[in-house]
Order: sequence, then structure tokens, then C-alpha cells
Amino acid sequence: MNLRTVSRWVVIAGTLLIWTVKFVIRPYIHIPAAWKPVFGMAPNLIGSFLLPFGACWLFEKIFGMKTYRELRIASWFGLILVVINEYLQLVPFFGRTFDYLDILSSFFGVFLGYLSYSWLMVRMEL
Repeated sequence: MNLRTVSRWVVIAGTLLIWTVKFVIRPYIHIPAAWKPVFGMAPNLIGSFLLPFGACWLFEKIFGMKTYRELRIASWFGLILVVINEYLQLVPFFGRTFDYLDILSSFFGVFLGYLSYSWLMVRMEL
């Protein structure tokens, strides 16, 4: 199995997990107060984790994703877009809420995604 195929399945599974948290767990299952921040940040964390995998699967012609340099560029580009999206939520027109914890979880998610994807790059080369 090549890296693009693995990336496709990781993105599909991660997207289904995000949808489960946003549309099933948070609205219909009682979450104790101590766990609410975790489930609030989970979609950002998972979505940011998926950025390198999504770049490999969907934007392979733009980013390449064959070297560590291309992986870093794609990860930084995705992180910048996520942070811009979060700051756009300060504009009242969009009707969204801004949260620094979302930015923090996005940084952590991109970092974990970068580490995981780079580990897979090494494993797939061997």
C-alpha cells in the first residue's frame, strides 16, 4: 500500500470521527463538565492532525509530499490557514466563536500529524 492510499483512509476515518463528535456525541450524549473542553477541542485537534494526510491525498500535485521539506511547507501552510480561520471567527458577521484553545489544539494537531506522516514516509521508503 502506498502513502497516498494510506493518507486517503486516514482522512476518511478522521473525517468520520470528527462528524461523530460534532453531530452525534456533543448534541445527543451527556458529557460531564470536566470533559466538555476535550470534546470542544477534539474536532480542531483531529482536523489539524489530518492536514498532512489531506495534502498528500488531495493536493499531491501542488505539495508533492515526497520530501520532508514539502511536508513542512504543507504543514505550515495548513496551520496558517487554520489560524486565519480561527481569527476570522472574531468577525461578528460569521456568527462563530473565537477560542485560543482551538488555536492551541490546532498547533498540537498539526505537530502530531507532521510526526505521524514523517514516520509513515520513513516506513514506506523501507
